[in-house]
Amino acid sequence: MNHAWIEKNVAVLIVLILIAVSIGGAIEIFPQFFQRQLTKPIPGLMPLSALELEGRDVYIREGCHVCHTQMVRSLRAESERYVHYSVAGEDVYEHPFLWGSKRTGPDLARVGGRYSDDWHRAHLLDPRSVVPQSNMPRYPWLFDQTLSGEYTARKMSALRTLGVPYTDAQIEAGAEAVAGHTEAEALITYLQHLGVDMIDYARAEAAQ
Repeated sequence: MNHAWIEKNVAVLIVLILIAVSIGGAIEIFPQFFQRQLTKPIPGLMPLSALELEGRDVYIREGCHVCHTQMVRSLRAESERYVHYSVAGEDVYEHPFLWGSKRTGPDLARVGGRYSDDWHRAHLLDPRSVVPQSNMPRYPWLFDQTLSGEYTARKMSALRTLGVPYTDAQIEAGAEAVAGHTEAEALITYLQHLGVDMIDYARAEAAQ
């Protein structure tokens, strides 16, 4: 009888659903904030440089994360292909993180160092010149647009408040480090950073 009464009173039902979801969410989510494996960076992890940070913003602005994941699944085939599956400790400095779930294009979590800068330049200008079957659009404007660095220091300062260990010297030098570089250069610098720290860590672990 009580159950039927609850189902007939929409407002009461909504309140009870919200309470149940809140309790379940708290049980699932809050403990993770205290698990060191989820909040501790992997050994050797470095925050993005000023130019890499600007490249990441270009990456997000152009929607690269929509077609490319940065998450290697914990499957044998993926670990063999990408060296190591993704772990939370390699992304503790990422705000927001870009793991994603859709692979229209290949996963980029370990793309750093896999191709040369020249390859990336050709790929951005005309993807089919290096990957004939690619359906990726061209990005020629990235080679014409130049970074000023006007907001770089502010971005780095904001990230430091979130726990990214930028030093005062790094923040002060941020604008100068990016000024005059094209957006293509920044994006390529960011791509060349992806997965490098994790690959080095995985190899060091395997050697032990």
